[in-house]
Amino acid sequence: MWETSGRLLKLLSLLQARRDWPGADLAERLDVSPRTVRRDVDRLRELGYPVQATKGPDGGYRLGAGTELPPLLLDDEQAVAVAVALQTASSGVAGIEEAALRALTTVRQVMPSRLRHRVDALQFTSVPTVTEAPQVDADLLLELGAVCRDHHVLRFEYVAKDGTPSLRRVEPHRLVSWGTRWYLVAWCLDREAWRTFRADRMTLRTPHGARFTPRELPEADLADYLRSQVRGAAQWPARGRVLLYAPATTVASWIQRQGTLVARDEESCWVEAGSWTYNALAAWFCMFDADFTVEGPDELRAAVGAMSARLARST
Repeated sequence: MWETSGRLLKLLSLLQARRDWPGADLAERLDVSPRTVRRDVDRLRELGYPVQATKGPDGGYRLGAGTELPPLLLDDEQAVAVAVALQTASSGVAGIEEAALRALTTVRQVMPSRLRHRVDALQFTSVPTVTEAPQVDADLLLELGAVCRDHHVLRFEYVAKDGTPSLRRVEPHRLVSWGTRWYLVAWCLDREAWRTFRADRMTLRTPHGARFTPRELPEADLADYLRSQVRGAAQWPARGRVLLYAPATTVASWIQRQGTLVARDEESCWVEAGSWTYNALAAWFCMFDADFTVEGPDELRAAVGAMSARLARST
C-alpha cells in the first residue's frame, strides 16, 4: 500500500514537471510495467487529477486542467516558496490580501511540522515607501491579461501624468510588473507607435474590439524597454556618462530606474544615468565603490572635481 502511494506521488510529480510523457518513459522512470502505469493513471483520475491520454506513435499522458482543484502536490521547497510568496503578497494589486491570507492558512494546515516551523519563522512588518504606489484592481489585471492572450483591440480612458484625459485604442501585447506598479505594453492605433500605459490610470471600455495579428515587440527584453520608456536617464535634468571599472553583472542590480548600462568588457561598463543635479549625480556614481572616468558632460566633470576637493579638505 505504501509502495503504491509513493509511486502515485512520484508519477504525479513527473506529470507536473513536463507537458507530455510517453508511457514507456514513465514506466522506465517508475521502474514498473506500462500496464502498472495505466493502472496508476486511473487511480489519479479517481482522485480528481485530469490525466489525459495523448495519441501518437509512442502514446503517453498529459496532466490537464480540471474543472475542480484536486489536492496539490508540492515538494518541501515548493511548499515553503508558496507560503513565503503568500505572506509577501503586496504587488500593488488591490483586494488580494485577504485571499492570500486565507490561502496561506490552507497551505499551512497541510504542511508537516518541520516546514511549518520554517514558514512561521518569517515574521516581518511591511514599511510603506515615501510615495505609495496606487493600487490596481485585480479584475482589471485579469481583463488586461485576457485581451493580451486573446489579441483583442482594447479601448480605454487614460489619464496622463499631468492629469490630461484621453481615449485610447490599442493592440495590447504584454502586461508587465515593475516594482509595485503594473504597465501595459501596447501598439497605439491612433498614434501608430508603441506606447506604455500604467494600469492604475486606465478605465476600460467594453465591449472589446476585433482580433488582431500580434506585432513584433519593440525589444526582446521588455524589462529594458520599460525602463527606457518609464524613467530613463534622458528624463532627468542632469545627465551624464562614465566608464565604470566594474563588471556590468555586478553593477546592473544597482542601476534600477536611474539609468542604463552597456558592458565594455568583463571588467568594465559604460553607465549613463541622471539625477536632479550634477552634484547629486557625481555622488551617485561614487556609490559603486569603483574607479570611473567621466565621459561627459563638462558639468559632471566639474561636479566630480568639486566633490574630490571637498572630500580632500574634510580629511
